[in-house]
Amino acid sequence: MIDPGHLNDHLDIHITNGKITAICPPGAPDNVTEKFDQIIDASNKIVTPGLIDMHVHLREPGYEYKETILSGCQAAACSGFTAICPMPNTNPVNDSPQVTKYITDKNVSAHSARVYPVAAISIGLRGQTLCDYGALKEAGAVAVTDDGLPVKNSLLMRRAMEGAKNAGLPVISHCEDLDLVGDGVINEGLTARKMGLTGIPNAAESIMVMRDIALCALTEAPLHIAHVSTAESVRAIREAKKHGLPVTAETAPHYFTLTDADVETYHTNAKMNPPLRSVADREAIREGLADGTIDVIATDHAPHSRDEKNADFTKAPNGIIGLETSVPLSLKLVETGVLSMEALIYKMASAPAHILGLKSGLKIGNPADITIFDPDTDYTIDASRFRSLSQNTPFDGWQVRGRAVLTMVGGVCVYNQIT
Repeated sequence: MIDPGHLNDHLDIHITNGKITAICPPGAPDNVTEKFDQIIDASNKIVTPGLIDMHVHLREPGYEYKETILSGCQAAACSGFTAICPMPNTNPVNDSPQVTKYITDKNVSAHSARVYPVAAISIGLRGQTLCDYGALKEAGAVAVTDDGLPVKNSLLMRRAMEGAKNAGLPVISHCEDLDLVGDGVINEGLTARKMGLTGIPNAAESIMVMRDIALCALTEAPLHIAHVSTAESVRAIREAKKHGLPVTAETAPHYFTLTDADVETYHTNAKMNPPLRSVADREAIREGLADGTIDVIATDHAPHSRDEKNADFTKAPNGIIGLETSVPLSLKLVETGVLSMEALIYKMASAPAHILGLKSGLKIGNPADITIFDPDTDYTIDASRFRSLSQNTPFDGWQVRGRAVLTMVGGVCVYNQIT
């Protein structure tokens, strides 16, 4: 059992009425098998607090052909995630309590992973008028963002951070200077030139990271930087943390696994925003994970239909799915010595819970939201067997090691492969 900063030992855990009631040495007390309806043998497995993916796109309402709340929750559960946080760029946008409540009501009927909605910063994601953050929080939102689009107006972003702070919500920033992006569709560099595509410079991300860090210093409001992809962004976040600013950051498995050179192999299934970057950027992301600059590993799970992704590169939508490949790709960081197992679990479970103010951890009295995974099983990723409605992944056919074998939400096994 590993709960970062709390537990790292061979232990038993007792669950009654959906809550953790005891954590004790194996077999204690005597005759424990007579006291429970079910015994789960997790020998040679790793038991952790439920994994939380704080950055996914579920597409419902509005784009259910790509993903629904139900299919997204099922994909999450079979991947070891007990909770996921959908971004607001749906249709209609999650900019009102009514849409937030629609999402939470749909989650209740899914009987799977929990859903904690992230609402919009601005009405319609238009970057003009702020949403009612107090009402959104009351409806169930755990953070605000205009993810998919940046907040271009610096004054509006300042007011958003002040308003969100007053409401007790963190701001998740999509850092992108659209003027610098222009018509870019891929990282600016050799691969872009070889493919004859317009590139996106690192500065398109890092300039906005630096702006929002400056606004964080001004407002003292919690700021979370989404999908970090560049060395310059890592350096800016590291410096902000040295000065004690309330800044946190996430990256995704594709940014510490692939580079822009892989676009030639995987084509539109490796097209995303921000784009895959250089080898130097990938190494900077790994360093940022190792030294704690980057707090969270999230997937930025972004489903698209096969027809959409089969379009010309310049017209195909950005994004790849990530829920069902996250655990094995992230475990590679442990195998290669970038992170300890405890540090990995912190970034995939404890840190997201802390940032979003969610109750988490293997502690007596807590809800029994638990992930069990086998770090040693070898297999081939097969996108055709995914629970997600979409299959837009560059990792189809990859040989990997490690997978979730049981996901428990409130004491209920919503996914169980332990025999």
